[in-house]
Amino acid sequence: MCGLTGYFGAETFFAVEDARSVLKRMADTIVSRGPDDFGCWHDDSAGVALAHRRLSILDLSPAGHQPMQSVCGRYILVFNGEIYNHQNLRAELEKSSLVSRWRGHSDTETILAGLVAWGVRATVERCIGMFAFAIWDREERALTLGRDRLGEKPLYYGWQGSGGRSCFLFGSELKALKVHPSFSAEVDRSAMCLLMRHNYIPAPYSIYKDIYKLPPGSLLTVSLSQREPKISKYWSLSDVAVSGCRQGFSGSPEQAVDELEGLLKSAIGQQMVADVPLGAFLSGGIDSSTVVALMQAQSGRPVKTFTIGFNEEGYNEAVHAKAVARHLGTDHTELYVTHQQALDVIPRLPSLYCEPFSDSSQIPTFLVSQLARQHVTVSLSGDAGDELFCGYNRYLMANQLWKKLSRFPAGSRGLAAQGLTAFSPSSWNTLLAPFKGILPGSMRHANIGDKLHKGAAVLAVKSVDSLYLGLVSHWDDPSSLVIGGKEPPSLLTGNAPQLFGLDEIQRMMALDALTYLPDDILVKVDRAAMGVSLESRVPFLDHRVVEFAWSVPQSMKLRDGVGKWVLRQVLHRHVPKALIERPKMGFGVPIDAWLRGPLMDWAEALIDESRLRQEGFFNPGPIRQKWAEHLSGRRNWQYYLWDVLMFQAWLSEQ
Repeated sequence: MCGLTGYFGAETFFAVEDARSVLKRMADTIVSRGPDDFGCWHDDSAGVALAHRRLSILDLSPAGHQPMQSVCGRYILVFNGEIYNHQNLRAELEKSSLVSRWRGHSDTETILAGLVAWGVRATVERCIGMFAFAIWDREERALTLGRDRLGEKPLYYGWQGSGGRSCFLFGSELKALKVHPSFSAEVDRSAMCLLMRHNYIPAPYSIYKDIYKLPPGSLLTVSLSQREPKISKYWSLSDVAVSGCRQGFSGSPEQAVDELEGLLKSAIGQQMVADVPLGAFLSGGIDSSTVVALMQAQSGRPVKTFTIGFNEEGYNEAVHAKAVARHLGTDHTELYVTHQQALDVIPRLPSLYCEPFSDSSQIPTFLVSQLARQHVTVSLSGDAGDELFCGYNRYLMANQLWKKLSRFPAGSRGLAAQGLTAFSPSSWNTLLAPFKGILPGSMRHANIGDKLHKGAAVLAVKSVDSLYLGLVSHWDDPSSLVIGGKEPPSLLTGNAPQLFGLDEIQRMMALDALTYLPDDILVKVDRAAMGVSLESRVPFLDHRVVEFAWSVPQSMKLRDGVGKWVLRQVLHRHVPKALIERPKMGFGVPIDAWLRGPLMDWAEALIDESRLRQEGFFNPGPIRQKWAEHLSGRRNWQYYLWDVLMFQAWLSEQ
């Protein structure tokens, strides 16, 4: 795993001797992505410069040094990621007599040979892997950026400055772009609105004006004759989902299980290739247990596995992971994290994530990455199983809820919602307290008023899509919260993809795979792992697995009210059912309690009313109201408050 950065299009406002120092400063901001080597290349006559930080995984020799130039001299490449089938690509090139000799055995050299033989798009379409790259074409005098199909590896870009200081910047993380002299660092208040809704900023937006994320599965080309970046898709998850559901897998359930196991074995086998120590994250859940089971089935020695545990009830999966590890015979390492160790991560978050990001499971994700890095350089994870095989509880819950709600007219549901919100949550708590003993079990909550208000919001929805949006949203009117902000359209709010032929649950799965997966889950894992110089690999995101998963009938994913049926059958061949069949548990920390305890003073300082007014980004009223209600215990506003706090913590370091 590595980091890349660079610039293009600058009239030479640097002295020639300064170009390298600018590139060095840009690359040094992402040194944790590649602590083993630094390289840069620049052509001042063309106004282009590339820089690279290397984490050596394949070909540890100098033959893997980047930027790397093609044998013919036409292409200069900086590359971040892994091409798992690059040996097959080498064999194809050799068979066609397109390459006579190799300098080393890195996948970067393989890509360059492919560019010469097949061109950019045809090479990328042949690649199985995770990647982001920048290619300078000396012949066309054009820069091409590319990102992998599902968005495992990040890539930011955008024009900054004006006149002679106008410059196209790009890089693996925003912090690399920020040190360039042309960078303006103007906060995009519209992107802030998206952060408040989702707890992440979805592509193509970033926290800064005129800086964007390249969408997954895309190529971007820019040149001085074509300053407006031209973006094209070489692979589309939307198309895969639609075509997969339309054509469908025609075999039996047993054949589907066989096919899935074969594809996962192949993907995991390819991802186990490394010239450095390798292991896996293991939570003891369906997804990570499947990955580890198939790793161990292909390994001649115990696979190194890692998990962290918490002593807080409801947050500890370590006991389940240990049981799975014992059954599979892995070399298992677990760490029970103290209250203070988890809290100590929080000051590091603004630097780790380089733009505001408020999924609080970022904390345990960093801790397990830190643990793994003490033993290995590469770790496989079980991410994406939920999106591909219908694993999230909200899919079934939303579908069942909508079937019940849609039986009643929208008008009557709206009146019921108004009735429920006519009383405050605390008033409901007081009114219903005498009847607590006779209420149904599902309503015997300490804070029933909070539950009733949440239920009112559900009653008011007009479609299953609105219900889904509510389930994945935090602040539902962020434009009134962010001063001068207007929520822009996203794939979830006004710019939805065409998903013809998908039912309600399949549509939710596809939207999660297009938004939540690349912009939350994969961002969280990439920054946490790269923050400690650990390469994380995700076998479920091998595009052959993804394409097959979308062809599997929904009846083989969701069966008898339980998701992941076909994946569970693969796992049951390796791990006893009793070890892994249990209610789904999130990978989180007790932020709600911490905000009322050890984090209270920290949070109060960040959202002090006078501070919010002085900074001018937020309307303090709704924030202070939620803060007061949270501290009193009347409501649990942890997610809403964490969104604001993570922006404030980020802002304080700018």
